[in-house]
Formats: sequence, structure tokens, C-alpha cells
Amino acid sequence: MPEPSAVTRTVILTVDDDPGVSRAVARDLRRRYGADHRIVRAESGETALEALRELKLRGDQVAVLLADYRMPQMNGIEFLEQALDVFPAARRVLLTAYADTGAAIDAINVVDLDHYLLKPWDPPEEKLYPVLDELLESWRHADHRTVATTKVVGHRWSARCSEVREFLARNQVPYRWYSSDEPEGRRLLAAAGVDALRLPLVITADGTTLVEPPDQELAARVGLATTPAADFYDLIVIGGGPAGLGAAVYGASEGLRTVLVERSATGGQAGQSSRIENYLGFPDGVSGSQLTDRARRQATRFGAEILTAREVTALEVTGAARSVRFSDGSAIAAHSVLLATGVSYRQLDAPGVADFTGRGVYYGSALTEAAACQDHDVYVVGGANSAGQAAVYLSRSAQSVTLLVRGASLAASMSHYLVQQVQDAPNISVRTGTVVESAHGTGHLEGITLRDTGTDRTERVDAQWLFVFIGAAPLTDWLDGTVARDARGFILAGPDLSPDGTPPTGWELDRPPYHLETAVPGVFVAGDARAESAKRVASAVGEGAMAVMLVHRYLEQS
Repeated sequence: MPEPSAVTRTVILTVDDDPGVSRAVARDLRRRYGADHRIVRAESGETALEALRELKLRGDQVAVLLADYRMPQMNGIEFLEQALDVFPAARRVLLTAYADTGAAIDAINVVDLDHYLLKPWDPPEEKLYPVLDELLESWRHADHRTVATTKVVGHRWSARCSEVREFLARNQVPYRWYSSDEPEGRRLLAAAGVDALRLPLVITADGTTLVEPPDQELAARVGLATTPAADFYDLIVIGGGPAGLGAAVYGASEGLRTVLVERSATGGQAGQSSRIENYLGFPDGVSGSQLTDRARRQATRFGAEILTAREVTALEVTGAARSVRFSDGSAIAAHSVLLATGVSYRQLDAPGVADFTGRGVYYGSALTEAAACQDHDVYVVGGANSAGQAAVYLSRSAQSVTLLVRGASLAASMSHYLVQQVQDAPNISVRTGTVVESAHGTGHLEGITLRDTGTDRTERVDAQWLFVFIGAAPLTDWLDGTVARDARGFILAGPDLSPDGTPPTGWELDRPPYHLETAVPGVFVAGDARAESAKRVASAVGEGAMAVMLVHRYLEQS
């Protein structure tokens, strides 16, 4: 199937309130240009503007606007002036009577008119076509062709706009960002008839407009799967990080009917990493998004089903079936379940910080926000690998990056290769023994107060960008009362369930739990959500593969 840009025809729009004249103009235009251009006609300025807005939302291009001067309610010049806001690059032609030539000349200054034609334009071969041929040629040389893509209109300091951009980026959905303060953003808002207070506005590649869409609606509209294809599976994988993707690849490749359920975007925290340099087989490193994209495509190639923007709220055991319930009340079931829910970034608990989340304070969003940080001073909180990777990545465009570390040095929690990269970057400075005491601003982050843990002295600095990487908490609260967890919420499995070797409470089988099996038979755990896991990409992928081996063993004995 050809790409959308290859089959979309450029539009020539004509508007005249006289139906007979309108049809005659359209007829002459189709005769000469209909094979290569789409001819759209309207009989009033208002309906023509509505048509232009719809074309704009669909991502179509308008090459020429041909408007009659004498129209009631809105004359041709008034129409072209408003059309200029929707398609500023379209060539503009005014159709006038001899008595209106003065107005046409004035319109050259008002709407930057390209040409005016006198009625009647017969014969078109002499009076109409040569003019339009020249205008179309000049338009083509300007190369206004576009590839259909999702558009997002929002405000820089809107938390929800930041979340939508992050969602699209992490799900590998190409999009273009338009600030609501800039001309093109305002044009798109006007074309959609959306108030600038209702942001974000998302315009999908097919022209569908979404105002402040929730993630599940957004996912469905941009082509991500959100609805399961079946009611029952061999294996349900909850979580799309390295462990979950690894399990999906091995489960599907070994013939298990496998579905992976992800509440946000595949990749987990690893998917947000700018560069993973210690993963086996990638001597030059690989970005988290590249690794995630390859794993996702590999899983789907083997037949795994991947659901996005579906939040799991409960795990239920009914006989041999293990059911997973979603936030909307629906459910799917399987013979076995793998919990690969990973972890979420721990929130920075300091006065004012929560007020600016998504408006200057970001958790794991370095890749999405990096372009906006160009030539700015940036602060990164944390001393482990995620913080180091973010600092190095941001330093490529930021004026300066200050790494705020609570501990005495980076060596205790950051890999040696990253410590070296941080030290070698000329615009990265490290402040050890330093914590964020509070955040300040009006509408968005404008400054932070830092405290030296050794002297207890505080210092307020200007800051519009604060990225936080201070550890992680497991996403397991929804499992309370179902599987055993440790005091921090990490899931216990295998020998960790009963260090003394006795069966865990409620265990009814005559065998001990398998190595990655939880206190519920047939329910396994892998990756960062497991207690005492290594918290590394390679180990998470390995545990996902091992879990599938144990699922096979469980199914054979059930």
C-alpha cells in the first residue's frame, strides 16, 4: 500500500456565492487540474473556512485559494485574510468584476494577494490556466509536501502535555510538537475549534482530533493495540520492561499463547535510558528505545500480543485459571501469569516539588525534554546509573548540568564507566553531600533551594529544569493480599518465600515453589519487581526467559 503522502492530492479551493459561477469555476479547474489536484468548491466564506480547517486537521495541503470578491457576510478579501491563518503558504487569487479592481489592488497589501482575475475568465486557456500554472509551479518549488504524522499542540509548562509527549515518544509513535504560543500551534487550535485552555490537542495522522485524551483513548487512536484478541491465554505477562519483553519473546517463540499487558509503554525504565553501554552484544552501546523497539518487534513477529495503556488492578485465582482484571472492570484469564511490573521512580519529597511535576520537574524524561533544555542550566538529582546516563545525555545540548548527589561520591552507586564519562564532560559538575530542600516558582519551576548535608547551609539557585533519579519503588500495591511481598513491596519468590525450607503459608502443592514462582502456584515474577533481583537489564531479560521455562514445567505438571 502506498504511503499516505504518495496518494494525497494537493487541493485547489474555490469559493463563490453564485452557484452557477461556483460550478463553472470548479468545472474549468477539474478539466485542467483534476488529475493531479483535488478541486474543492464552496458557496460561502464560512463553509470554505470550515473545509480548510478540516483539510488542515487531516494533514492535507492547499496550493491555491480562488475567491470571489463580492460575497455577502464575508467578502473574498475577508475570507483570504482568515484563510491565511490556516494555510499561510497557499497561493491567493481574487476573482473580481472590472469595477472592483481598486479593491483587488488594495488586497495585495492586506492579504499579500498573488493575483486577481477579472470576470469573465473565458476562455480559461488564455485567462485562467496560465495564471494558475504559474502559481502552482511556484508553490511546488517551495516544497510544502508533508508526511502524515500525529500533531500535538500544548504548552511547555503543562504537566499533561508533557505526559502525552512522553507517552507517544516511548511508544515509538512519530509526532510533531507545536507550542500553543506559536503561530502554527494557534492555527491548529483554531482549525480544530479548541480553546487554548483545553490542552493538549492531539491530531492523529488521519485527522482525528483528541482534546485532553486519556492514555487509553490516545493509544487506540494512534494505532496501538488496547483490546485483547482472546479471553484465555497460556501466559499473561504483566509489564513490558526487559523482563516482560524477554518473557514475551521466549513464550511466543515456544508456542505459548502469550499476551503482554503494559500500562504505559514498553521498555520500562530501561526504555528511557539514553544509552546502555554494558549490555552484552552491543560494544558501542544501544539506547533504551532502540533495544525496546527491537524486542517489541521480535515478540510480535513470534506471535505475542501486546496491549498498551491497560492498567491491571487485580489478580484473581479461580481453580486452575489465573485472571487479570483491568481498571475498566474487564478481565482476561490464563493458565499462568508472569509479574514483570518493574519499578517506578521514587518521588522527591521536598516542599514544592510535587507542584511542578511535568512543569520543570521530571522523572525519567530526559530523552523527551532534552531538546528544550538546549543552552539552559540543568540539574539532575541522583547518584546511580540512571542519573549518570541522563547527565551525560543532557550535557550534549545543555549549557551546564549539575549532578546533585546525597552521598559522598559517585563511586558507591554508579558504574565505573559512567563515573569516567561524567568526570570527562566539561559542562558537568558534581555536588556531593547535597539535597534539594525545596522548589519554587509561579506556574512552573523557577528555582530550587539546595542544602549541604555536612554544614546544613542552604543556597537558592535559579533552575527551570530538574530531573530526578533517586531510586525506585515496586509497582505492586495492587497485589496486596494476593502474593507475598517484603517490607518494601518487592515480590517474594522461590527460596525467598521460606528461608527455612518449609512451604509458604497457604501452599497446597506437594512440591516447593519454583525459583521464580510466587506464593500462588502458576504465578511467577521476574525483573526489578522481584525481591533481591540484580536490577540490571541483562538479568531481567534472563529472568524473563527462565520464567518461561518454569511456566512450561508448571503446565506439564498441572
